[in-house]
Amino acid sequence: MVPFAVVLGAPLFKLPEDLYIPPDALEVFLETFEGPLDLLLYLIKRQNLDILDIPIARITEQYMEYVELMKQARLELAAEYLVMAAMLAEIKSRMLLPRPAQDHDEDQDPRAELIRRLQEYERFRQAALDIDALPRLDRDHYQTRVAVPTDRIRRIPPDVALHELLGALRDVIAREGLFASHRVEREALSVRERMTRILERLSAGGFVSFVELLDAREGRAGLVVTFLAVLELVKDATLELVQSEPSAMLHVRPRRSEAL
Repeated sequence: MVPFAVVLGAPLFKLPEDLYIPPDALEVFLETFEGPLDLLLYLIKRQNLDILDIPIARITEQYMEYVELMKQARLELAAEYLVMAAMLAEIKSRMLLPRPAQDHDEDQDPRAELIRRLQEYERFRQAALDIDALPRLDRDHYQTRVAVPTDRIRRIPPDVALHELLGALRDVIAREGLFASHRVEREALSVRERMTRILERLSAGGFVSFVELLDAREGRAGLVVTFLAVLELVKDATLELVQSEPSAMLHVRPRRSEAL
């Protein structure tokens, strides 16, 4: 047999004879309002009315219908609504009274204070809705907690044989030979500087043996730089090469125009 209810963990198969269900145990609220201003704002927006030009007679009639329903259902909530009903009745009566022609200013409008309160309430109500729409912890987002295990993992090193270690060393030595490099550095030799030195040596005039301009201590690079410097000076017509006979020793001297 299937129980029709479970109360405090105990199944109930028979309806209690002394069970009392009050008449207002089940209530259905189709429209709920937080106060008289909320009700007035609802009535205005439902009919697409201009909040700055409220038809007091129509709004008061609809408002009183709702107050009558509240009196029948919840008497304890009707007090503050009755205060607003009295205020609407006062505004309605003031609207019916004739006013002088010069009193058409907005400050003399009996609805001005009510409109101001409604506008202020609408601003705060919209601000509350905007704040409620913001993401909220434990409603839209939830924190995630992960427990870190306290037990340390013991790592056992693998067994390595001696021949495996020697093989790895041999492979490393072989790979090291593949990355051997030869660095080439440029010596600080300048053809322009060597041309200046040669001109300084020949500034006194006369002949200088070509071999005397070469310095074997500078190596091959120094000999090449000196040779290029002499060729540049001969090309610029600053020096000239002199040879007394074929296959004889070469001499260098300034051009005669330079010598004079």
